[in-house]
Amino acid sequence: MAQAQPDRKLLKRLLHQVGRAIQEFALVEDGDRILVGVSGGKDSFTLLYLLQRLRERAPVRFDLVACNLDQGHPGFPAGKLEEYLRAQGCEVRMLREDTYSVVKRLTPEGGTTCAVCSRLRRGILYNAAAEMGCTKIALGHHRDDLIESLLLSMLFAGKMRSMPPKLRSDDGRNTVIRPLCFASEADVAAFAASAAFPVIPCDLCGSQENLQRKRVKRLLSELEREHPGVRASLFASMGNVLPAHLLDARLYPRDAQSGRDPWIDGDDCAEAALLPALARI
Repeated sequence: MAQAQPDRKLLKRLLHQVGRAIQEFALVEDGDRILVGVSGGKDSFTLLYLLQRLRERAPVRFDLVACNLDQGHPGFPAGKLEEYLRAQGCEVRMLREDTYSVVKRLTPEGGTTCAVCSRLRRGILYNAAAEMGCTKIALGHHRDDLIESLLLSMLFAGKMRSMPPKLRSDDGRNTVIRPLCFASEADVAAFAASAAFPVIPCDLCGSQENLQRKRVKRLLSELEREHPGVRASLFASMGNVLPAHLLDARLYPRDAQSGRDPWIDGDDCAEAALLPALARI
């Protein structure tokens, strides 16, 4: 299966952005064996293509394993996807786990499937990476995913966090990397179209209209139309954090010996604790 020639201008820009991410966050190291999660979507196809091109000229040696998880979605063309991946000249690993029926069973009527689906998929990929001796797992999340995750967490979870470019799993077995973290979704979509990747739509969550992420995406699009540069500003804020201007009490020192706070614990030293602040007024 011949690969169409992608837009050269977009290719150059995306390669530069992925190279920058790799350098700034030390995403790829000599001797790495990287499992690239290929779902069949535009993002993961683009990620695999770019990593293949970078490997050809990289100053370090690393291997790639294109890994797809067939989750049992009705009509999922696993055979065609495997044929395409093998034609690209990379090592391929096809996994099959019926998480589709599990997700449908565990998701309440009218609820969204993403949380359960992503958790199951992540666990399967983590185990597969360990079994294959992979040192990293590369996922196709781009700049817009990071921005949307930041807003989702702040609006609906009460936490200021997003998807980091590099994350060590809780059990210490796996390291997840996101080489597309500097790339915009618009560029990725345009590149995937120019390269004619055989994109497979997700029929489990892709058709759900009540997803919080879709609502945040619409909000960002509206703001961007009124105030061009909103996405870029939000993205820049994740790399320009001012902890002293936030409300996390863990950033402020307390009595190191007792661990007590005189204001909360009713200590008689509360008035004394106030004196230094009063002296600065």
